[in-house]
Amino acid sequence: MADAADQLRLVLGLKLKRLRQERGFTLSRVADRAKISVSYLSEIEKGKKYPKPDKLIDLASALGIPYDDLVSLKVEEPLEGLREAIYSPFLRAFPFELFGVEPQDVLSLMVGVPRRASALIRAFIEVSRTYDARVEHFLFAALRAHQKMHGNHFPELEKAASDFRRVQKWGPREIPTATELREILETDYGYTIDTETLPRHETLHGFRSIVTGESQRKMLVNGSLREEQQAFLYARELGFLTLKPESRPTTGSWVKVESFEQVLANFEASYFAGAVLIPAVALDEDLTAFFRWNTWNEAAFRAALKRYRATPEMFFYRLTQRIPKAFGMKEIFFMRFHHQTGEDSYNLTKVLNMSRVPVPHGIQLHEHYCRRWPGMEALRELAELRKSSAEDDEPVVTVQRSHFLNDDAEFFVIAVARPLALKPGTNTVVMLGFLMDRTFKRAVRFWVDPAIQSVDVNLTCERCPLHDCEIRAAEPSVLEDARHLEEQNEALEAIRNDFIQD
Repeated sequence: MADAADQLRLVLGLKLKRLRQERGFTLSRVADRAKISVSYLSEIEKGKKYPKPDKLIDLASALGIPYDDLVSLKVEEPLEGLREAIYSPFLRAFPFELFGVEPQDVLSLMVGVPRRASALIRAFIEVSRTYDARVEHFLFAALRAHQKMHGNHFPELEKAASDFRRVQKWGPREIPTATELREILETDYGYTIDTETLPRHETLHGFRSIVTGESQRKMLVNGSLREEQQAFLYARELGFLTLKPESRPTTGSWVKVESFEQVLANFEASYFAGAVLIPAVALDEDLTAFFRWNTWNEAAFRAALKRYRATPEMFFYRLTQRIPKAFGMKEIFFMRFHHQTGEDSYNLTKVLNMSRVPVPHGIQLHEHYCRRWPGMEALRELAELRKSSAEDDEPVVTVQRSHFLNDDAEFFVIAVARPLALKPGTNTVVMLGFLMDRTFKRAVRFWVDPAIQSVDVNLTCERCPLHDCEIRAAEPSVLEDARHLEEQNEALEAIRNDFIQD
């Protein structure tokens, strides 16, 4: 719902339905009095239609109110919260249709209990403000829900990428280089590619890419990026050209999230890029062979990264798209952390959890993520290696059987850490976790490898009951507060029982 006309229709619909219900009138009674059909009146109440002035006069007469009161944007106090929702950036931007729902339907359900609905909406807005939850947070959350709803597998995008590879006459195992992809943009689409401006730019040197122009497209790509990262940017741009979204972002780093259409377009073009660079048939075959190893084979894993010319993040994210579909392992998660060398804080920058077990999440979460995860171990190891050899660009790989204490669930987790190309002094780690259920154990033989350590982990130090943790970063304050509250409740219950017995 994007414009003023939508808002006018919704406000009128809310008022009309509320006034009709207050008077105890049925749809057919008001429709008869206003000389319109019941279906048309229903469409008006749902905010889908806005009648002409003569019909508005008839509706006002049918309800026994002045015309000006009906068409005014002012509403009675019980509906004020719903009106706030109509004009809120959240409702205008949130992609309800993605989930088979329209904002009109949501508001229509709330009209029956307007005071409670208004209180709920105002509480929601207040929580959003308190925790600085901006519209883009909801849009990215909607995207993650969309991914999970589809198991992060989108056949139409797989087909688009496969068709593109076929047109380019690439074999099923042929991996295009950054140079080849750049040439397609330059030759077939008339792009001008510049890899020198961004690295030297005083303000934009941290940007990955920028696309400018309409008829004559120019693409600025940060030449400081690794070759595989540049290949992804070219492939994603080809994704935009192939999929032709109505709206798309023009920068490779988010500056401002303008609409969900842009968020979805960026996701689909990125998915396309991953499928072009890491073809499904070859990947599924390689994974089948890899899962047959009886022990964890780090050399084979590193070889796959090099064979597909992929960054760890690109490779892991492609795995979240293929493994649930090809192997039935649906309970997986992906996480990415950034870590500034020398600091004791870890910034969660990306998460996709398709499992039923809670994994780290949070917007501005002011707690200390568990230091026992394999990703944190990989970051510590990388920091030590970089002290002795700053030029070594090989990623650090660790694996672990992570037992989440609070949920009594065990995940097989692979973590890969490496330095960030555009942020000196900052390292990043990506983690891919598989719930060790029957499906996983049937498909993956090396889960029983005795060399893989099993470690008790938790979400944050503040919530962890482990007393003998040597790398704890904070006291279990949240856990202690919960225990204290439980003790208080038990004491209160004991006093009540004593009072009843007396």
